Amino acid sequence: MEHLNITKFKEKIFDFEKSENWEYKGENHIMIDFYADWCAPCKMISPIFEELAKDFKGKIDIYKVDTEQEQDLSTIFNIKSVPSVLFIPKNGKPRMAIGALPKEGYLEAIKDIFELEL
Repeated sequence: MEHLNITKFKEKIFDFEKSENWEYKGENHIMIDFYADWCAPCKMISPIFEELAKDFKGKIDIYKVDTEQEQDLSTIFNIKSVPSVLFIPKNGKPRMAIGALPKEGYLEAIKDIFELEL
């Protein structure tokens, strides 16, 4: 899984400095895991995201954002607690989930937001 910073976010996902209206640049659905190294629930879900990245390879791109290092990017999405997961569908608006979920919870969100199943 690739780590995102604000520059990569603007290149790959959406350049919020050029447009106020959401215009997703990518081809696959995206999940962004906003985490912190000190966060125990973040560490618990990290292996789940690695599994999901394999399970949905070519359909969902999964990124990580270290909220301690990327405070500007975290502020843009109003991240106040970790873990927080941003779901970005190919079409439609992004949606945020706050807190750690079991794998089944993320699979439900993927089904609901991206209309994908294993």
